Amino acid sequence: VAGELGASLRLTSGPAIQHAGDLAAILSSLEDGDVLFVDEIHRLARPVEEMLYLAMEDFRVDVMVGKGPGATSIPLTLPPFTVVGATTRAGLLPAPLRDRFGFTAHLDFYEPSDLTRIVTRSAQLLSFALETDAASEIASRSRGTPRVANRLLRRVRDWAQVHGNGRGDLGAASAALAVYEVDERGLDRLDRAVLRALCTRFGGGPVGLSTLAVSVGEEPQTVEEVAEPFLVREGLMSRTPRGRAATAEAWAHLGLTPPAGHVSHVGQGGGQTSQDEGGGRLFG
Repeated sequence: VAGELGASLRLTSGPAIQHAGDLAAILSSLEDGDVLFVDEIHRLARPVEEMLYLAMEDFRVDVMVGKGPGATSIPLTLPPFTVVGATTRAGLLPAPLRDRFGFTAHLDFYEPSDLTRIVTRSAQLLSFALETDAASEIASRSRGTPRVANRLLRRVRDWAQVHGNGRGDLGAASAALAVYEVDERGLDRLDRAVLRALCTRFGGGPVGLSTLAVSVGEEPQTVEEVAEPFLVREGLMSRTPRGRAATAEAWAHLGLTPPAGHVSHVGQGGGQTSQDEGGGRLFG
């Protein structure tokens, strides 16, 4: 956006702006036409949100000077600027803030072909010789998320430098990802532990989240926000009114046979996208 406008780009994040004064300092440093990008915008504090309302509508902020009865409010006029906010938790944005954005875009997960290009470019930046089939293998296990793809690429590079010949061929990629317990569909140890517990201990479910989490030694929030969104999206788990249930595809992926009389559930959504995943929304 900043490139199209020929403007400067300022980057910040919701957790970094703790006080209204922090936002006032950022806004006052903007020049005409600048673009302000706020990552994790849903984590802005309420006083900061209220100041942003006024800045977005009237291009001004009121700065409090002094304390107590002698405090005065000084209006500060701002040049026209563009705000772009990003979040994976759009539901946590208060309606007054969400409605002030003129455009909302949903960013879906990346296709393997796109991730392959990203991995190839990242390998060049790392001065790591990565073959095309190895890049495709990394991309296919990256959950549709560039951040995950780049993390796996670095682990493949480390393995190739220590145990291989320093080159990123398909053998090195497969061996490295096996060491880090990332299977061909991108499931990691926790994902498989949840699925295996669901199938072997609870007969495929349905089972409650808390019970399922205890069975794998994790907190319910960890299972719900880290493992469950990807499993639901991949059609390996479904969320039902009675709890979580394994799908026929989950049994097949684990190489297990459903018990006699078991009714396989059809994969269905309902899990929210965790902050570690690639899907999210952009507000501008």
